[in-house]
Amino acid sequence: MGGATVGAAAEETSVFGLAPVDAVRTAAYGEHPDQVVDFYLPPPGTDGAARPAPLVLLFHGGAWRAPYDRRHVSPFAAFLAGRGLAVASVEYRRGGTDPARAGRWPETFDDIAGAVDTVPGLARELGLPGVDPDRVVLTGHSAGGHAVLWAAARHRLPSGTPWHLASPSPLRGVVALAPIADLATARALDVCSGAVDELLGEGDGEGAVGGGGGGAGGGTVDGDELTVRLGLADPAALLPTAIPTTIVQGGTDIDVPPAVADAFVEAAARAGQDVRLIRTDGGHFPPIDPTTPAAHTVAEEIARLAGPDAAA
Repeated sequence: MGGATVGAAAEETSVFGLAPVDAVRTAAYGEHPDQVVDFYLPPPGTDGAARPAPLVLLFHGGAWRAPYDRRHVSPFAAFLAGRGLAVASVEYRRGGTDPARAGRWPETFDDIAGAVDTVPGLARELGLPGVDPDRVVLTGHSAGGHAVLWAAARHRLPSGTPWHLASPSPLRGVVALAPIADLATARALDVCSGAVDELLGEGDGEGAVGGGGGGAGGGTVDGDELTVRLGLADPAALLPTAIPTTIVQGGTDIDVPPAVADAFVEAAARAGQDVRLIRTDGGHFPPIDPTTPAAHTVAEEIARLAGPDAAA
């Protein structure tokens, strides 16, 4: 086993070896069992009073596959809360009954859009202390990094598509961590063993954009339809967004290689958008591992985008 592979395995073991942290509150943002969100709140001030903190919507990774859920980022969510940020850790539909399958078309995208549109208002309705739902930053790791980049670009979708917004979401910014940011490059590199094609519905037997049942398997989306879906799902094809965007990328990442982030940054530059790229030591998992300097870099970047009054 090569040195890079050994290092990557150790980083993954570190993250998945951390004890899960229970949320302060869990709430539903939709009717499906996976449409839930865990809230982690910042500690009160020295006087015991809660001070409104930016709301960070956190999307976990795991190649859109069902075995990987939000529990593995709960230590990271709690870490961000300890740094003075209010965190909403979002669950969403991944693969269906086949645990090896990545994503569902269109349900995975329905859930990403629904969470971004609904959770800030939900936090307000719940009256959670220490949450400012008017200051929202999106962050996500790996497949979750794709989610937040795509969510920030929905106003760039064609007006007839179900997730289109007439104007940009009112976000302070996006911090994408080792994201599957450029789907064309990810497909070329076979990132996560064909996960992108599965996310787009390849093998689901559905032929129309907006068709259901992306987790069932057993069919093939024709080439023209796959191209259409790729154009709707690829954040790199939906630039510029006019929303401040940062990518945090490990230099030795072998799960989602740096070339994927580089391709997104280059596409943004061609489209006239300046995307900040922060290179960190290590590979895929340190940005969500509270024991690493990379996680502190992420917290600082989220606070920077949230505004000068946000905790660091």
